[in-house]
Amino acid sequence: MGNERIQGHFAEAASVLERFRTDQACMQAVLRAGGLMLDALRAGGKLISCGNGGSMCDAMHFAEELTGRFRDDRAPIAAMSISDPSHLTCVGNDHGFEQVFARFVQAHGKAGDVLLAISTSGNSPNVLRAAEAAKAAGMHVVGLTGKDGGRLASLCDVEVRVPHAGYADRVQEVHIKVIHAWIDHVEQGLGAGTR
Repeated sequence: MGNERIQGHFAEAASVLERFRTDQACMQAVLRAGGLMLDALRAGGKLISCGNGGSMCDAMHFAEELTGRFRDDRAPIAAMSISDPSHLTCVGNDHGFEQVFARFVQAHGKAGDVLLAISTSGNSPNVLRAAEAAKAAGMHVVGLTGKDGGRLASLCDVEVRVPHAGYADRVQEVHIKVIHAWIDHVEQGLGAGTR
């Protein structure tokens, strides 16, 4: 029973990834979103990312691979995740948890920047408020979602939706593949890689 269940995780993950990989609309959305990121960086802008729980970990991973190193040495790329505990607890305490990402976007986001908003359901209230704040600031919004895209879908310039209505972990597994593809796309587009 245990072995079958473990193998089932890998089979389902492979199936979700294959559906995503062979869906031309999904692949075009990934490319369009990467183009928005490249345009922002080429114009001197930055990328800001946010999400909750595992999606916050993905938002942090996205930013650190750009400011640090992905595969090869190159100059750092302007990216930040909204993950400072002092900011999150200050704003959460003073303004409510729904505002923790929006306040950061209002403080640091500029017209032409890109917000990467990650929510497997597309309905996380604090991610929605961040997307609204980004739009108000003249930023572009890229959404990483799952299920039916939720309310976040309508706030995005480009939404990349994993077509899976089951548990969020399967959606997150595709999200990290998309994030790695974007990092490589940005590096190559900026001529930042050394290969």
